[in-house]
Parts: sequence; C-alpha cells; structure tokens
Amino acid sequence: MKKLGLSLIAAAAMFFFTENVNAQVEGEVHTDVEMEAHAQEKSDFKEIDVVALPQAVKDAVMTDFNGAVTEEAWVKEKEGKKMYKLSLNVEGEKKKVYADEDGNWIDKKDKEDK
Repeated sequence: MKKLGLSLIAAAAMFFFTENVNAQVEGEVHTDVEMEAHAQEKSDFKEIDVVALPQAVKDAVMTDFNGAVTEEAWVKEKEGKKMYKLSLNVEGEKKKVYADEDGNWIDKKDKEDK
C-alpha cells in the first residue's frame, strides 16, 4: 500500500512538472509572436529623427497632448501621402499615435485600412 501511495505522488508530481514546463514554453512562443508582429509593424515604417517631423505634426502634439515629449518617430509613405507614427511620453505614460503630414490624427483602425 505504501508503494502505491508513493507511486501516485510521484506520478502527480511528474504531471504538474510537465504542465509547468509546457506553460512556460507556450508563454515564450506567445511573446515571440508578439515581438515578431511588432517588428513587422515597425518595418513598414522608417525611423526618422524627431526634429525632422513636419511643423504641423509638432504643433498637433503640443496642442492635443499638453506636456508630451515625442521620444521616437517613424514615417511611412503610401500613394504619395506620408503617415507618421509617434511614440509619446505623456506624464510618464507611453502612447503611440498616428498623424498625417498636415497634423491630423489618424485612428489606428483607419491606419490599418490604408
């Protein structure tokens, strides 16, 4: 009887150990997929210096995001129109926003359609 009890405990321990390992592997795969998707999104855009942003985009940031600092900027040109992706630091909170070259904000849904 003692051997049966020890065998059941050992089997349960092996089951929980393998489930834990599988969960860790699945978490790593999920993270890799997210990172790959993020890298592809960035590859559509070309990184530019924040100073090179059009004045209309800079003014829109100052007007609509009071006190925000533009940390990074990317540009994407499609069909002769430029779209800017900005990484803003708004009072310690990171935000990604999209704008056209005239300083008009673009919803992410609209960006995906273009």
